Amino acid sequence: MSSTAATPGKNGRRLNGNLRGWFARQPVWVRIVGVLAVIALAYLLPYTAEIPLIGPQIVTEGIDWPSALFNMSYYVLLALGLNVVVGYAGLLDLGYVGFFAVGAYTVALLTSPDSRLGTEWPWLAAVPFAIAVAMISGLILGWPTLRLRGDYLAIVTLGFAEIIRIVAQSTETLRGDRGFTDIPHPPGQQTDGSALFGVRDATPYYWLGLTVIILVVLGVRNLDRSRVGRSWLAIREDEEAAEIMGVRTIKYKLWAFAIGACIGGLGGVMFAGQQGFMNSGTFVLQFSILVLAGVVMGGSGNIPGAILGGALISYIPDRLRGIQDPIFHTDLFGFRFAIFGAVIILIMIFRPQGLIPSRRRAMELKDREKEAAPS
Repeated sequence: MSSTAATPGKNGRRLNGNLRGWFARQPVWVRIVGVLAVIALAYLLPYTAEIPLIGPQIVTEGIDWPSALFNMSYYVLLALGLNVVVGYAGLLDLGYVGFFAVGAYTVALLTSPDSRLGTEWPWLAAVPFAIAVAMISGLILGWPTLRLRGDYLAIVTLGFAEIIRIVAQSTETLRGDRGFTDIPHPPGQQTDGSALFGVRDATPYYWLGLTVIILVVLGVRNLDRSRVGRSWLAIREDEEAAEIMGVRTIKYKLWAFAIGACIGGLGGVMFAGQQGFMNSGTFVLQFSILVLAGVVMGGSGNIPGAILGGALISYIPDRLRGIQDPIFHTDLFGFRFAIFGAVIILIMIFRPQGLIPSRRRAMELKDREKEAAPS
């Protein structure tokens, strides 16, 4: 076979690059209209279940479609936050579920009647405090680990998440398996006077989550294109060289931990406000691994890739509910993580840069292939 023959992986990269390049060459107003159209379609997703040909193919079984969409929204939030830490700054974090737990527990302590604090604040009043506590926890984790890299950093962050889980399990204040009940929902009323954010319809929660995602994307995108983003890139490429060139690595690594923790805590806030109940069994290590897998699968260091990866790690298990394999007639939901693992392996073989790779990441992998190739 000729050396110029295109492999499936190269064809995929070429198609992705051509589509992205075509969109980038369009006038500004065309790009704005395109983005607004995608956002409008995203807000209309809860109603796709009613479309005859499309609905049965995409909707989930065993869980209603709006609830599945809301689950995707907070997974996407977590993927966007972890992408800041792992994708932009290159800091391997295996304990990201800890920040998710901090945000959720802060809301529960301030709002639930089960809390020993006795505050019983409304959900909206607790949100800024939960975000602040999550950000502080990110700084607390980041400061002692500034000199750690790679596997050592992963072990420390893993221990951070386990410490939070064990404390939640064993302390009376955080109520262990009993958890917190009657956590209030976000405020809002419909035209008939009933609560907008109730327990029957998850569509308003999805719309709220989607709005938060848009705001987070705008903020992260601006950071990526600023001096902060360029500093993260330099740290990810070569931390020692970045420090020699004058990049304040300590400062910008703390930035990454704080911003990632803030977004992760916000995901916990959304989760607690919709569920109304949470306990220590919610925040297992598997959660962190799943979110990290979503970031890598979608495309590390790339906002669209993080969004796609976060949505898929939530959608695939929910889509497998109630589906039986044609041979043994067993529910595939029980094998969801095995199936998901097989999908990730295939993606890493054929698309090591992710489904929607960043240009920088694709160039890095291409340079490494050239270095590894025999002369």
